[in-house]
Amino acid sequence: MHTEPHLPATPATRYGDPVYHPVAVHTPQMLPAEIPPGIELVTLPNGYRTLAYTHPTPLPAPVPTAQPVPAWAKTTALLAPTLGGGIAAAGFGISYAAPGLIAMTDALWAAIALIAAGTLAPLLLRATRGGPGRGTAPVHHVTQNITATGLFGKATGTINHR
Repeated sequence: MHTEPHLPATPATRYGDPVYHPVAVHTPQMLPAEIPPGIELVTLPNGYRTLAYTHPTPLPAPVPTAQPVPAWAKTTALLAPTLGGGIAAAGFGISYAAPGLIAMTDALWAAIALIAAGTLAPLLLRATRGGPGRGTAPVHHVTQNITATGLFGKATGTINHR
């Protein structure tokens, strides 16, 4: 009987006991060509090698190829700075034209005042003009009465002076 110093001396401590000293079991080896797809020979953390189901390795993603730039994108890219430059030029133009625009508004207001004075002056003069007996000529009234028969008939009329 063989005993080990750290184990009690019992018949269960002999070599080959499945509890204390398991016997190494020889597993048959498979050739790599015999392993079906989706199964691989893997090594576990405790060192045992076994067959296991594995996830298939994905194919590498295809590398995208360079695509030509569309014509509309080129046109837009060329128009963007042009449009921005036009807006900037308009801003500078307005800033330089501002004093002239202010002068033009003053001239327009002067023209409006001149038109208003020309329209209102005869009305004001007529209102302040003296009536009969104040040394002014009397106002004459002319009345016309015209009659005609038919669309193309001869017209006759009278003129009255008062």
